[in-house]
Amino acid sequence: MKQIHKLPNLVLPAITALGICLMLPLLYVIKFTDFILRSLFPENMKGKVVVITGASSGIGEHLAYEYAKKGAHLTLIARRKESLKEVAEKAGQLGSPDVLVIPADVSKVDQCKQFIDEVVDHFGQLDHLVCNAVMGILCAFEDATNVTNFEQVMDVNFWGSIYPTYFAIPHLKRSRGKIVVNASVAAWMINPKCTVYGASKAALINFYDSLRVELAPKVSVTIISPGYVESELSQGKALTKQGAIEVDPRFRKMMQGIPFESTEDCTKAVVAAVCRGDKYITEPWWYNAFYLLKILCPEVMEWGFRLSNSNKPRTS
Repeated sequence: MKQIHKLPNLVLPAITALGICLMLPLLYVIKFTDFILRSLFPENMKGKVVVITGASSGIGEHLAYEYAKKGAHLTLIARRKESLKEVAEKAGQLGSPDVLVIPADVSKVDQCKQFIDEVVDHFGQLDHLVCNAVMGILCAFEDATNVTNFEQVMDVNFWGSIYPTYFAIPHLKRSRGKIVVNASVAAWMINPKCTVYGASKAALINFYDSLRVELAPKVSVTIISPGYVESELSQGKALTKQGAIEVDPRFRKMMQGIPFESTEDCTKAVVAAVCRGDKYITEPWWYNAFYLLKILCPEVMEWGFRLSNSNKPRTS
């Protein structure tokens, strides 16, 4: 009996490798053809209703502008009401016929239910839910003064997407809509001093990959994985080891030499890909090279990050 259990260890890898070699050419022909067709006939967003969380700045703000240019009705969610009003005014000028502003904390389940209900009451439908709210953290795990402070990161980055998704699903099913979730390349890259942040993003990818299968074909899911993009997060605004949200100027010093993509370029590519129906979006695109390195040569990636981390000053 023991030998029977060992048989898959010998047979399955060989069968898998052979199957990949035989199927890859046909698969990529199909994928390329599908990409061309989706590019020729993207979703028309005029009159559609889009909810964007974390919309008061950064990627969320500029996603609102890109959707506005396509004529979508918008609902902007964040805690900072005055900032939301400024974004709403500009979105209206760019072409959105109706912009609803709802101050809310996405880490609070009752507030998530409330703003989804308010959107449907106001517009009568919901077509895209963009889960973009994020909290960064820059702290070596062992340096945290209180390990429970990390709960805030998981509450915003993970539950802050799951809560509104849960309440939006019935409405998205009726409209055959889309869920767009902002994960990060940090979900699969090595993240010194960003361990919990990376874990929260990895949890998002696993959750939404599974949810995509559960909801197909009525609701589609697009997972965004931004690299270094200009935002409040890239300016150093993050949770410190004491549990306060502050701007740490040392972050940009750490990131010297790394190219940052403009928020405008990132969000333009993201909205185009969402309307095209892509399942995954990595911006800037060149981060895909790191993904291949992670899969094929993980030791090289780890060595590179260890060397880089050893040369950086402690920031916690």
